[in-house]
Amino acid sequence: MTAAGSFAEACQDVDYIVTALPKTEHVENAVAGAGGILDSAGKGTMICDVSTISPHASRALADKATAKDMVFCDTPMSGGIMGAQAASLTFMVGASTVDDFERARIVLEGMGKKVFHCGDIGTGEIAKIVNNKIIGSQMLAAAEGMNLGKTLGIDPKKLQEILAVSTSSCWVTNGTNPVPGVVEGSPASRDYEGGFQVGLIAKDLRLAISLGDEANCNLDTAKHSEAYYRTIEEGGKGDLDWGYVYQYIKNDKKV
Repeated sequence: MTAAGSFAEACQDVDYIVTALPKTEHVENAVAGAGGILDSAGKGTMICDVSTISPHASRALADKATAKDMVFCDTPMSGGIMGAQAASLTFMVGASTVDDFERARIVLEGMGKKVFHCGDIGTGEIAKIVNNKIIGSQMLAAAEGMNLGKTLGIDPKKLQEILAVSTSSCWVTNGTNPVPGVVEGSPASRDYEGGFQVGLIAKDLRLAISLGDEANCNLDTAKHSEAYYRTIEEGGKGDLDWGYVYQYIKNDKKV
């Protein structure tokens, strides 16, 4: 990988540009800001944004890209740090046409194993936001359950082994279990460093809540989960892996 000194330098003579940024405003600035991608890349360039941002922003950016004879697709990814390292990510693609989707698939399959065409621009973000709304609540449930089991006296590794083949089995309990030492190599086993940040799951839950309010959909569990992560973030732990919520619960809601 070769680092570039500017957007203009990075965007020269390329077929694809992949953006992976924390928040909506960061993507908007990188793509449509002064001197950004739309000012720097050539006609025909395809922009694949793998960030988790507002679907409304994705649609607006796609329109701006079209005006510059470029193509923008929302292609958010799922699988976390470990999925990125293993090139086993899942991509959810919002593309205006099947041809655009197939073109995006070429570069995305270099980073992941599953690529879905969700529909028009913005639907990839909708799928990702729904995914993260669900796992945001799952992590709280896993953290509470693991804390209950450990407190009552069962070995957490044995408990995880049982959960992995029982009805509560899920990606949260199996791959990124929040108890240190339970899953080798997981963020929890690395002092909650190098994982999916608390601040990012809080942001994603807020995106879900905002869309739920627009659609008049009840998202009470998302609001409950967001409050946990927001408190941890406000306590100065927003850069730690989201599994840190286990410590928050174990320590009687003390950050």
